[in-house]
Amino acid sequence: MNIWGFSISEARVINYDKNDKSIAAQLSKEVPDSNLCIGCGGCSATCTAGNLTDFNIRKLQMSIKRGETTEAARELHKCMLCGKCLTVCPRGVDTRKMILTLHKLLHN
Repeated sequence: MNIWGFSISEARVINYDKNDKSIAAQLSKEVPDSNLCIGCGGCSATCTAGNLTDFNIRKLQMSIKRGETTEAARELHKCMLCGKCLTVCPRGVDTRKMILTLHKLLHN
C-alpha cells in the first residue's frame, strides 16, 4: 500500500563502460563539428519531423554519445533532411551531414 499517493519509478541505470561507443568515435572523425554541440535544443525546436513525430535530434545525438545505437537506429529514419536545424544551430553543426553519416554507419 502506498501511503503518500505516489510511487517511485525504477531507476534507469546506464553502464557506459559496457556500451560500444565506436559509432560515436567514427561520427566524430567524419563530422568533426558534431563535437561542438552544446545541447541548446534549437535543432529540436525547429525540427519539422519533431513537430509531426516524436523525433528529437538532440536525443538522437545523446544516444549516439552514450553508445545506445539500437535506439538511435530506430529513430534515424524519421528525419526528413529538411535542413531547418542547420540554419538555427548557434555552433554551426552540420546536422544534415551528421544524419547522413549516421545512416551510413548504422545501416551498413
